[in-house]
This record gives sequence, C-alpha cells and structure tokens, in this order.
Amino acid sequence: MPMSYQRLFRIAAFGALPIVLLFTGCSRKAAPAGPAAPEVLVTTVTPRDVPRVLERVATLDGFINANINAQVQGYIISRDYQEGSVVKTGDLLFRIDPRPFEAALAQANGTLARDQANQVKADADEKRAIDLFNKKVISDQERDTAIAAAGSTRANVEADEAAVKQAEINLSYTKITAPIDGVTGFANNQVGDLVGPSTGPLTTMSQIDPIKAIVTAGEGPFTDFVSRHPDATEREAYIKSLDFQLILGNGELYPQKGTFYALDRNLDTKTGSIRYYVTFPNPGNILRPGQFGKVRFVADMKKGAIVVPQEAVTELQGNYQVAVVDQNNKVSIRPVKMGERIGAFWEVTDGLKPGDKVVVQGLQKAREGSTVSVKEWTPPTDQMAAATSTSSPSGH
Repeated sequence: MPMSYQRLFRIAAFGALPIVLLFTGCSRKAAPAGPAAPEVLVTTVTPRDVPRVLERVATLDGFINANINAQVQGYIISRDYQEGSVVKTGDLLFRIDPRPFEAALAQANGTLARDQANQVKADADEKRAIDLFNKKVISDQERDTAIAAAGSTRANVEADEAAVKQAEINLSYTKITAPIDGVTGFANNQVGDLVGPSTGPLTTMSQIDPIKAIVTAGEGPFTDFVSRHPDATEREAYIKSLDFQLILGNGELYPQKGTFYALDRNLDTKTGSIRYYVTFPNPGNILRPGQFGKVRFVADMKKGAIVVPQEAVTELQGNYQVAVVDQNNKVSIRPVKMGERIGAFWEVTDGLKPGDKVVVQGLQKAREGSTVSVKEWTPPTDQMAAATSTSSPSGH
C-alpha cells in the first residue's frame, strides 16, 4: 500500500507538470509596447536674407475721370452712345437741339455782313477826308470826324466777328463728344430733357487703361521711408525701380505689374496719412473703378533675419508661441515676439536662436514635455519665390 501511494503521487506530479509549465510560459510573455511617438515636421532656424514685403489696401480709380456736362442750354434730341461702352476721343455722346443756335449764328453773320459793308464806306470816307484836309479843302474837325467814324465801324466789325465765333462755338456745343478714351457710365438725362451748364453731369466716363490704385500710407511709415532714402534724387530713382503687384478682392494675383505714379502733396490732417498712386496696365478693361484690392512690393532685403513659416506660429490672446524640439526630441512651447510677415514666412525678433528646431506641421501633436518623432520639413519650391515676387509701398 505505501508503494501504491508513492507511485500515485509521482503520477499526479508528473501529470501536473505540463499545466505548471503552461502557466509559467504565459507569465514570461513580453509586456505590450507603448504607443509610438507622434511624427512632426520641423524646420531648423537659420538666419537668412529675405525680401521685406510690404502690403496695403488699395482702391482702384480711373486714371482720368471726366464729368460730361452740357455747355449750353437746350433740349436733348439724341443719345448717341451705348451706356457702359468704350468710346474714343471725339465720339458723339449726346446732341442738343441745334436750331436756336443755328439761328443765332445766322443773325450774327448778318450783323457782321452789314457792318463790314459800313466799314467799306467809312474807310473810303476816311481816306477822302484825309486827302481833302491835306489840300486844305476841309477843316481838321471834319477830318477827325471821318477818322472816328471809320474807327467805330472797324470796332463794330471786330465785335461782330467775335459774336460769330461765339455763335459757332455755342452751335458746336450742341454736339457733346467724349473728351478722352474711356468707358462711359449710365446717362443721367434722357431725350427730351432740358439741360444746361447748371443741371449737372449728363454722364461720367473714365480712362481705365492704365488704371490707378490709390494707396494710403501712415505718417510713421512715410517718415521711415524718407529717413531710409533722404536724398531726393536717389529716392525718386528707387521708387521708379519698384515693381508693384495687385491682389484682387478674390485673392487672385493680377497678372500685370504696376509702377509708381505720384505722391500726394500733403498728409491728411484728420487721418495723419498720405496717398500715392500706382498705375497698372488694364488691357480689356478687366479692372474697374471702385474695386478694392491689395498692393504689395518688395521694399528691400532684410539681412540675417530669423524667419519661420507662418503656419508654425500660434497666436493666443495676442501672444505668439512656437513649439521647439530639443536634442532628446522633447517638445517645449516657447513664447516669441514677431516682426514683419515676409511672403509665406514670419520674422521672429525674440525667442528663437539659430539651430532651434521649430515644429511646422503636427502642432496638435506637440504637447509641452511630450516626445515626438522628428522629420525635416521641406518648403514648397515656389514659397520663397512667391515672397520675392510680391510687393507694396505704403509700409515704406
């Protein structure tokens, strides 16, 4: 019996061994790995020379705006242009009833003809009186009377000639023509209306090729511009060398480049700002007065600027910050001070130093103190080129 118990114990122990080994194997399994560090794209801060791009809001206006007024009083008998169309200098716009002016011209011509006939007789009497006086046939008083009569008739003729000229001008005013090449506006008066010099413009037209952009610069930027370019000759040459670009209201870049045209003579005392004009070619009259846009240009090159892509900067209640990754791939959120926007980049004036790695994409994954997987960010190939090609004068 004792042998049977021992044998039974050995059999039971042997049978339990696989179960023990099974549990032992399970307990030695490797612990599951933690989540991988999130990947972010970073750029290494490097001082660089970048274009200083300035930009201001602009309002488009006609290069020349002309009010079309009636110079004489009369009834409109025709409108001879299509409203909103392009017309050339001298094209007929309106006609005023010419009959009263034709009659006035005929009367002036008749008066002139009468007085010219009187002048012929007076000139002959003057010549005869002088001859008789020289022969001592008539007195000096009679001679003087003849001379005065001849002078009076000559004056009458000159006045009549002026009256004829004025009548001809008034008659010509019954045909109202375009003073410039440009686009016409809607008519303010229709056929049958009585119009005159005091009734207001019949219509308005604008020369819009080229078209001008009206830009306003503050007193501070204007003073800064003058201090940068104190010499008047150099300043004028610099302004003429600038290429301006126009960003339309829908965000598109207008394909034609503009040139500086003129600076206003004074600053506005109410706003402390000064206006200047930039002209743009406008073939096809694509642009129209009253449109809004932005004018920009490359003012100069900023040397050794610390810049980061604008998308790397986060604004919070007027404060700016960036995410910086250290050598151990740990993130720290760093406050920074920002300068000018330069194309797609933004100048950092304080808070970063050369060599810092700044998160550009994946900011939502970059938490303070977290560890990230770093990959170098590659800017679009046209990003810096776009910054170089942009422009605007008002910040100068």
